[in-house]
Amino acid sequence: MGRVDDLAERYVDDWAPLSPTGATYVGISGYDDKLDDLSHDGFAAQADLDRRTLTELNAIEPQDQREFVAKEAMVERLGLALARYDAGEVTSDLNVIASALHSMRGVLDLMPTEGEQAASNIAKRLAAFPQALEQYKQTLLADAKSGRVSARKQIVEVAGQCDVWTSADGDDFYLGLARRIEASGALRADLDRGAAAANAATAEFGRFLREELAPLGRAKEAAGRERYELASQYFLGARVDLDETYAWGFDELHRLENEMREVSARIAGPGASIDEAAAKLNQDPRYLIRGKEQFRDWMQQLAEKAISDLNGTHFDIPEAIQRIECRIAPTSDGGIYYTGPSEDFSRPGRMWWAVPAGVDEFATWQEVTTVYHEGAPGHHLQVGQAAYNAEKLNRWQRLLCWCSGHGEGWALYSERLMDDLGYLADPADKLGMLDGQAFRAARVIVDIGMHLELEIPRDNPFGFHPGERWTPELGWEFLRAHCRVGDEQLRFELNRYLGWPGQAPSYKVGERIWLQARDDAKARQGAAFDLRQFHSDALDLGALGLDPLRAALARL
Repeated sequence: MGRVDDLAERYVDDWAPLSPTGATYVGISGYDDKLDDLSHDGFAAQADLDRRTLTELNAIEPQDQREFVAKEAMVERLGLALARYDAGEVTSDLNVIASALHSMRGVLDLMPTEGEQAASNIAKRLAAFPQALEQYKQTLLADAKSGRVSARKQIVEVAGQCDVWTSADGDDFYLGLARRIEASGALRADLDRGAAAANAATAEFGRFLREELAPLGRAKEAAGRERYELASQYFLGARVDLDETYAWGFDELHRLENEMREVSARIAGPGASIDEAAAKLNQDPRYLIRGKEQFRDWMQQLAEKAISDLNGTHFDIPEAIQRIECRIAPTSDGGIYYTGPSEDFSRPGRMWWAVPAGVDEFATWQEVTTVYHEGAPGHHLQVGQAAYNAEKLNRWQRLLCWCSGHGEGWALYSERLMDDLGYLADPADKLGMLDGQAFRAARVIVDIGMHLELEIPRDNPFGFHPGERWTPELGWEFLRAHCRVGDEQLRFELNRYLGWPGQAPSYKVGERIWLQARDDAKARQGAAFDLRQFHSDALDLGALGLDPLRAALARL
């Protein structure tokens, strides 16, 4: 191992005690009974580690090309993490999908529940909720009083999530978790006390958000250009021209909807609209599944088939990541997401769906491409291969390096790739893929437009409010007109964009950069270009920002 790798390995060792929650997420053992220090000092300790590591990194000369890529990746990721911390984003940010609160709740989904040690870890972690959330309250309050605070509406939405998680007629998350774990005697008492403490602390945190923090929140939900530029660079790992990207979003959505109309005609007859084709598919029993468990089983079967089909043909999939689990999440927030395997692969990669309350019927034509996105060749292959690749990637690269534009861009690229490989021959599945692509293109327009409060082009191809400035209300109207998503889930999506500026476009913009990188490789290699080798070379680099990715691929 070279000096860059040595430093990266030490970073993981120093980071895990600072982020026990994060350690569980990536599968590092030994920290499952603890929570992060969410005080200002706790956040500062993480920033200090990043700062020290960057100073040491900048003094190291990489030994070879592999270490050069590792250094580039680490400098870029840690540098932007520090930039966000120094701007006050890390300690003040609160939104409906990504915050310290959501990490604390979500990590419990990944913890083993069988055996005394597992039950004891959960009991201790639940019992730590009151202190951690009290620290978080003080951090958020101090930042708010100094002028760094999330939008008022976002704060109130998170308070509502606290209500649902802790309510007996909602998710009843903490108490329900404790009830599902087999334990007796003192351990049973610890579990029940811990669950009651976590439940009460989360409910109290919701009250704090609504009554104390929300009055200090920003009235305007738009981030503004300065904050958005930093967020965009962080999520993409690349600098892009936001105004050009915004204009491209309109062109891309228009292109996709034209293609969707062509496919719709094959489904519902000449001249059929997209909505007419979707309505026909939603009434076709071949594409309908009733029951969450039945839908989970369908996802599991399709994910396993994709891995089996792709392995040895278009990809070489190591045995350790040929296993995937599909699960229904224990909450009803509406998100679909992937969690990676543990470091030793005892916990497999998992595809999750937090099904909204009341939803019990699923249209599979829309979700085939979702399985490819979250499973193989999407996140499961990408994340799993990086975790497995100890010969080419250091521990930081395997476990901690993540860039949304790289990861979500690859997963969206994978959806299109499966069409190219012939897996979406059914027009219904093809329409589902295009619908998902269009959804992500609409995100580019709405996210950039709302946060920068841009003017809607007077000549936009949809005739949508030409010349007006974007508002959240116009964002909702545009999404409803162009996305075939239920209102409850779509409302969650809009709230997510408003609270997490710059993340939503990383899917489509990331895919755009992946496609450009592939085209550049084709141009360089000519007749020698091999798609399977391109994918292998790209995934062997591990996760990294998209600017470092393009530079690394150009050197291959």
